[in-house]
Amino acid sequence: EGAAPLPREFYARPALVVARACLGKVLVHRTPEGAAAGRIVETEAYRGPEDLAAHSAGGRRTVRTEVMFGPAGHAYMFLLYGMHWAFNIVVASEGKPHAVLVRAIEPLLGLPLMSRRRGVAPERVELTNGPGKLCQALGLDRAAYGMDVCGPQLSLLPGKAGPVGRSPRINVDYAGSWAEKPWRFYERGNRYVSVPPRH
Repeated sequence: EGAAPLPREFYARPALVVARACLGKVLVHRTPEGAAAGRIVETEAYRGPEDLAAHSAGGRRTVRTEVMFGPAGHAYMFLLYGMHWAFNIVVASEGKPHAVLVRAIEPLLGLPLMSRRRGVAPERVELTNGPGKLCQALGLDRAAYGMDVCGPQLSLLPGKAGPVGRSPRINVDYAGSWAEKPWRFYERGNRYVSVPPRH
């Protein structure tokens, strides 16, 4: 608390740069119920229109993807499997539909609130070790779509990452050769990473 949110310039960079730079940063969501926050320990970069794994592949501009074509530093929310919300940050320059998916956080603040929202004991990794889980824990849903990530309600605060690992992204087998690109970044050795690295 007390630290200034990261400025819009942080997000107005290429997706791969921002995805790596987000590791270790503290994601905070303030709601009437209270504040909840965690260190980002896993991300993925998506670079439409050429990236076939991206929702903006082929330049598809729909009501759902519209925010991705706008200015950097806003939230792009989508439903995973029609059930769980996932939180992405729009990055790069306006008109370039690039985004960074936050896949896992290490809880730091508001654990009782996160635990209540998830129905999971606060010490369990299942609290926030996946994109849908962290959204439920932080209270992020459809209402966060388009929200300013540089604002008082939703923001990233400075923080440091540990050693960084890379791998292909998770569950994007439909994307052909794009599925093989090592565009997932994670903090090595952190127990909250959603999918352990393959050795």
